[in-house]
Formats: sequence, structure tokens, C-alpha cells
Amino acid sequence: MWLWWIGNALLLIVVVPVVLLLANRVMRPALEIQRYARDILEHGAGLDKNLEPLPAVVETRDLVSAAKGLAVRYVTAAGPLL
Repeated sequence: MWLWWIGNALLLIVVVPVVLLLANRVMRPALEIQRYARDILEHGAGLDKNLEPLPAVVETRDLVSAAKGLAVRYVTAAGPLL
């Protein structure tokens, strides 16, 4: 019977702290990953608002290229007048 008590004492003194230490070493990075994932989700959802005017950029590019052609025609026509 006294061997049973020694085994229980060893279990409480040695095994339980080792298990708690290892669990802590696993949980700390897991919680950090969870914080990073939550941060990525929050800022990724905020990025959607900034991408709404993106189709207007294509229209602006087309208008600028058209204006560039008209500006070249204007400068070549106004060149002899200067």
C-alpha cells in the first residue's frame, strides 16, 4: 500500500507539473496565432472599403490617355502660332 502512495506522490510532484509546463508551451503560441488571425480578419475586412473605387481607376486611365492624345494635337497645332 505504501508503494501506491509513493506512486501517487511522484505523479503529483513530477508528472503533473511537466504536463502543465508542456501545455503552457503549446497554448502560448496557439493564443498568439489566434490574435494574429483576428487582426488579419479585422484589417482584411477593412481593406474591402478601400477597393470599392477601383473600377474608377480604369476609367481615369482611359480618360488620361484620351486627353494625352488631344494635348499632343493641340501643341502641334499651336506650335506654328507661337
